[in-house]
Amino acid sequence: MEKTKKDIRALTKEQLRDFFVSMGDKAFRGNQVYEWLWQKSAHSFEGMTNLSKKTREMLEGHFVINHIKVDQMQRSNDGTIKNAVRLHDGLIVESVLIPTETRTTACVSSQVGCSLDCKFCATSRLKRMRNLNPDEIYDQVVAIDNESRLYFERPLSNIVFMGMGEPLMNYNNVLKSIEKITSKEGLGMSPKRITVSTSGVPKMIKKMADEQVKFNLAVSLHSAIDEVRTSIMPFNEHFPLKDLRDALQYWYAKTKNRITYEYVVWNGINDTQQDVDALVRFCRFAPSKVNIIEYNPIDDGEFQQATSKAIAMYQQVLEANGITVTVRRSRGKDIDAACGQLANKS
Repeated sequence: MEKTKKDIRALTKEQLRDFFVSMGDKAFRGNQVYEWLWQKSAHSFEGMTNLSKKTREMLEGHFVINHIKVDQMQRSNDGTIKNAVRLHDGLIVESVLIPTETRTTACVSSQVGCSLDCKFCATSRLKRMRNLNPDEIYDQVVAIDNESRLYFERPLSNIVFMGMGEPLMNYNNVLKSIEKITSKEGLGMSPKRITVSTSGVPKMIKKMADEQVKFNLAVSLHSAIDEVRTSIMPFNEHFPLKDLRDALQYWYAKTKNRITYEYVVWNGINDTQQDVDALVRFCRFAPSKVNIIEYNPIDDGEFQQATSKAIAMYQQVLEANGITVTVRRSRGKDIDAACGQLANKS
């Protein structure tokens, strides 16, 4: 039985250097290969042109590069691009390029399916098959950066972990991918241009704070009343708002970074004065910003976008209490690429 080859991108630079030494070669060959893998995003050993043919064949005999493949690309009327990304084992995830006049943002996935059970999100209806590896997350970013340069003539400017999956349920791999994305030996992006969006896993938020991460944190909140939040996000029963607030207070005390709340207002669910008052109280413990996001239907009609009057009430009350608020219009709805719509329909 043939031995399964290891994905070479699972090795650190030091391990690559050690491997070449063990094969009777010079350690610096490991540096060359590492550069091909991460800075140049090589898809094959054959393309590593500053290595001898013998060296490339040797690498081929020991390793694979499990690179993603963009199986299908869809372009929205508003310029948004959605990629259906095929992984080495045939599973599919989706990632999105969101363009504006001043920036291009990559929305990347961290899991195949999702670990959580938010009722309003199409992805949550998919069974979680597995976590993505750091290189699979990295590859999504590289693919979108290439598309940004090709279609918008500028490099990717921002990254949000708001695609398929709960990033903090794949904590180690997400952090390793960000390490590669921000490294000078990788893409060299500033961590301040990266936002990790979580539905709220208190233990992992505290862990991030302890590790003094430099990227931004966003929390998909949607209600600051436990009963309401549990009705739309059932996992809230295990991670109630008190625990989430304690973790976010800890985050702010450690990092001094403002917290962003992602918030959808639905008709008849969280569109009352009581709901907005609860949100104001929840926001008061630390500097924060609220993004009110337009809802994107997922076919069944249970959730309906709130009226413009309810949205205006939220905006007015939040601003009156000194809380920064932005109303976000969704992009890519016509290709199911908007928030909450990623469900491998492509």
